[in-house]
Amino acid sequence: MTIIDKTSSEHPPIQFILHNHFTMPTYDTLVQALEGLRKEGFTLDFNIAFDKLECLQNDICLNPEQFLIVSHHRFEGESDPADESVVYGITSEDGQVKGVLVSAFGIYADTASEDMIQKLKTSDKHA
Repeated sequence: MTIIDKTSSEHPPIQFILHNHFTMPTYDTLVQALEGLRKEGFTLDFNIAFDKLECLQNDICLNPEQFLIVSHHRFEGESDPADESVVYGITSEDGQVKGVLVSAFGIYADTASEDMIQKLKTSDKHA
């Protein structure tokens, strides 16, 4: 991933993130995805706490603007295609914190802020 700062006299700096032809591995099961991400250093477990992600292992909280979704993997239930889960690979903006978020599809409306919902939906469109 390459980060490019664009600065102009009229606007504050903007960072553009370019993905350098990174191919996301594919996994057959949620467990395989978690194991693969753990091997890549995504060792923390995040939970949605309305307007932020929180990690109970080390009391870290990240607001939507403080983290990047670097990978995501969607899985459908074998008996019910509506029974979907998504595994997200999450890093902090500075890359020092790496972890996973496992979320059942469709639960965002009751448990997450609109900013968090949009951040998670945006990752689905770009992968």
